[in-house]
Amino acid sequence: MIAVDAWQPADGLTLEPNALLAAKEQGRCLALTAGPGAGKTEMLAQRADFLLRTGTCRYPKRILAISFKVDASKNLKERVQRRCGGDLASRFDSYTFHALAKRIIDRFRPVLTGKDALEPGYTLGKPKEAHKQIDFDDLIPLAIQILQKSKFARNALRQTYSDVFLDEFQDCTDKQYELVKLAFQGTCIRLTAVGDTKQKIMGWAGALDGIFQTFAADFSAIPLNMYRNFRSKPRLLRLQNEIIRVLDSASVMPEEQIAGDEGEVLAWGFEDSQQEADHLADRIAGWIDHELVPHSEIAVLISKQPDLYANHLIAALEAKGIPYRNEQQLQDITTEPAARLVVDYLSCIYGKREPKSWVRLMNLLVPFADDEIQASTRRDFDRLIKAQRKSASLQELIDEPYSGWWESARGFLNKISRETLVALSPDYETSDRLKEVVRDTKARIEELLKIEPELPKALERFVDDKAVRILTIHKSKGLEFDSVIILGVENQTFWGKPDAERCGFFVGVSRAKRRLVVTMSQHRETPPSNPYRWQEERTPHKEFFGYVMPFVSKENEE
Repeated sequence: MIAVDAWQPADGLTLEPNALLAAKEQGRCLALTAGPGAGKTEMLAQRADFLLRTGTCRYPKRILAISFKVDASKNLKERVQRRCGGDLASRFDSYTFHALAKRIIDRFRPVLTGKDALEPGYTLGKPKEAHKQIDFDDLIPLAIQILQKSKFARNALRQTYSDVFLDEFQDCTDKQYELVKLAFQGTCIRLTAVGDTKQKIMGWAGALDGIFQTFAADFSAIPLNMYRNFRSKPRLLRLQNEIIRVLDSASVMPEEQIAGDEGEVLAWGFEDSQQEADHLADRIAGWIDHELVPHSEIAVLISKQPDLYANHLIAALEAKGIPYRNEQQLQDITTEPAARLVVDYLSCIYGKREPKSWVRLMNLLVPFADDEIQASTRRDFDRLIKAQRKSASLQELIDEPYSGWWESARGFLNKISRETLVALSPDYETSDRLKEVVRDTKARIEELLKIEPELPKALERFVDDKAVRILTIHKSKGLEFDSVIILGVENQTFWGKPDAERCGFFVGVSRAKRRLVVTMSQHRETPPSNPYRWQEERTPHKEFFGYVMPFVSKENEE
């Protein structure tokens, strides 16, 4: 523990003045708005480090972080671990709204009565079944009901946490905000809400207008703004600035902060989607082979329905042997700790040298304990891994390579205590959920083996170490990439409410660190599924290309 005055940002980082004020606030709640790339997640990690290392969050109190997406929740947890170490980070809980709601339901389930009563072994899924299976959308309303009925449940949350972080708060819905208020309003708990109103793209899900003002009034929060963008190169920042002038003129970045010509903006138009796919695959291959851009630093963003818009591109990437990840198909299985556990174990067994997998495996499996217990646990797993590697080598002499991979993985999981697995995620308190994740992990690896027969290479694709990302703009929130392609910038793609579509386009543009590409195709043939509202003849989105074209680089070829 260190004195408050002695605390400095972890890793020698320099925070802009308002970010430093936010990180060190000891009394009041905070309503912090910031643009993309301003370091919102990093500020939260630094704030956690300050609260824990100075004892402002007094032991045994904990910090609760609530995010909207699994990968954002995981990213914040990992950052806090890097900043303040595993011991202190063990008092940092990072959940999505739905994961928190499920945790409340699992702990206080008996509060629910009548038609909402749930049996001890209830499951999550479709179709709904009275008392036995609930829908994903039921989680937050049921958690609200518990907090409304039970003072004990409310007090349990309040006695556990001294601080609550609310990430990407601009997307908060009325039900989510009701949950927050029921749990924490009128208490001495410090809430830190962080977000960017220019990136609000959850309007379709009921995201509240003016949520930061409402929060500031309800929780007497101090409003602060972070202006500096640390992500994008100057040319890209100036492009973003033009969109900001329309979205929120008060947040326009000062010219002196975005001076310079670094960065690349390209705009390409094509006769048809096949020509588009072939050209993009060629350019992506060039970035990888000649510029040495890592696969995972390249993203293809699509407003809606990647499976429909990217089918030609996916085929073109496969033809060139370029690994890719279609996030629409993955459905977050890769973010599950149990899935990562299986993949890292198999990488240690069947890979040549996998130190990163070993480190991740140990971080998941070795408990927070004294040095002797930790050392003993590591030795036990080291012996197990060596024995399994030897067994796998012998198996290859008498059978096909990798033939026993699933039996090996299943045996490994059986050796891990249930307490250890539940510690990875509160969702695993329900054995059915853990079985579902394990089953989905096996199915995903089997799919990858059809594309890449060598197991170690298939596992690389699973964990996203070497794969181009194909995902919706919505899923890209909170992420950043060296090179971003926004595919299909057409009136027929961005057809929703203008304000929401403009926010979405801004989110996509602001994911790029060094290079942004926007494309359109005059003709997109109808996919075999014959989707509703599909239009083959396309026109460029005049407004969005209008933002882009003044900043197009000299290297633009089309």
